[in-house]
Amino acid sequence: MLATITFIFLGLLVIVLKLVLIVPMREVCVIERLGKFRAVMQPGLHFLIPFFDRVAYRHETREQVLDIPSQSCISKDNIQIDVDGLVYIQVMDGAKASYGIEDYRRAGINLAQTTMRSEIGKLGLSQTFSERDTLNETIVREIDKASDPWGIKVLRYEVRNITPSANVVHTLEKQMEAERQKRAEITLAEAQKESTINLSEGERQEAINLSEGDKQRQINVAHGRAKEIEIITKATAEGMDIIAQAASVPGGNKAIKMRLMEQFIKETGKILNTADISVLPTEVAKLEGFFNGMEQVTQQVQEAK
Repeated sequence: MLATITFIFLGLLVIVLKLVLIVPMREVCVIERLGKFRAVMQPGLHFLIPFFDRVAYRHETREQVLDIPSQSCISKDNIQIDVDGLVYIQVMDGAKASYGIEDYRRAGINLAQTTMRSEIGKLGLSQTFSERDTLNETIVREIDKASDPWGIKVLRYEVRNITPSANVVHTLEKQMEAERQKRAEITLAEAQKESTINLSEGERQEAINLSEGDKQRQINVAHGRAKEIEIITKATAEGMDIIAQAASVPGGNKAIKMRLMEQFIKETGKILNTADISVLPTEVAKLEGFFNGMEQVTQQVQEAK
């Protein structure tokens, strides 16, 4: 008797479980009746016909994040790079997500990889780094159009890593090193050019300053000589005036002559002291010639005797 009651209780429990369906807030359930699609049950309490209705699929209605594995892509400038990312999707139609595609998650990942590889091939290496936002928007647009029959909505796509191959990295490093070397050489050349210009300008200015100084010196010397001549001329004129005034005084001529004789004697003494040959005044030279003539006459008279 107890076994019969237990069996009946278990049978009723199974019927109740098959009759009542509680759908959580974060899910939708696809119901099939005798293998044919019947309805999509939204969150809440629902009643089913036991053994006729069954829950064929359950779908997460919250936003889902799919990790896109890294894959090798070729950029527009034929550079191999590895790219991975994240795609955010949400199930919008449970029936299409169940019957429109076998596995929308795997299909979304593969479609994201294919679209990403296609879009990377349209960009150069530098553009893949500088135009990430544009790349993300393009990938989202293309995936969303292709995934519309699957009943899912692609919300956004994010490129996570863009990694060039080891050979490309080595080449880029060499290129950057060459670019830095080029910039350094240009900077040094510009510095040397500026230095040469500054030196030439300095030498030019120095030459100008020297010529201006020499010019000013010559002008000053000329002014000094002119002033000296002017002073000497003025002093000479004043002296001549004084001499003329002295000559007009009684006895002035004699005083002037006496002064001239003293000066003559003084200057003659200087010449005799400094000259290497004998220098005699005219009168003394005449007396010396007279005595030399007398001596020659005396010698001739003595020889005649």
